[in-house]
Amino acid sequence: MTMRRVVQLLVSCVVLGVGVALLLSAALGSDGYSTMINGITIASGLPFVAVNCAVGLVLVVMAWLRGTRPGLGTIAQPVVVGLTISALLGVVGAPDGMAARLLLTVVALPVLALGVAGYLGSGTGAGPTEAAALAWDPPVPFRWSYSLVQGGGALLGWFLGAAVGPGTFVVILLLGPAVDLLLRRLPALELRARRS
Repeated sequence: MTMRRVVQLLVSCVVLGVGVALLLSAALGSDGYSTMINGITIASGLPFVAVNCAVGLVLVVMAWLRGTRPGLGTIAQPVVVGLTISALLGVVGAPDGMAARLLLTVVALPVLALGVAGYLGSGTGAGPTEAAALAWDPPVPFRWSYSLVQGGGALLGWFLGAAVGPGTFVVILLLGPAVDLLLRRLPALELRARRS
């Protein structure tokens, strides 16, 4: 593993954290994975961090059993993204107007896509959500398996009491295809992403 790939991983995870923070600041619904974790937290009464770790571990193990190996990125992604989100949400408040909130949601999508594609392209291992999606590619292409994982998470979270909104549906429908497009447009990223 080269220093360039480690730097790419870390920078991409920060970018991903910025995208998630934008989505959360818009307060119009979070990604499907976070919705699922929130729903399980509500239903079980367990702390969010404990549920996040447990579900993440289950998804990574399930993906590993299907041939998607964990790596440095599997550990670094949740830690760096989590720290970035916490730092940004501590200083950035939610905008008041609906137009500004919708704009944040729209801006969050390409930032999220760039972060996910960049860290997957580092070839250092995938975090829980991406590992679960990559484990089914093939036979289901990543652009759709990612949407299925996000959608399934959102549905479970909603069923258990978590809120969903327009931001949730934007992530479910568009993030997988956007990440796939970036990975296909940057061949070096695609090769490393498929090997991880």
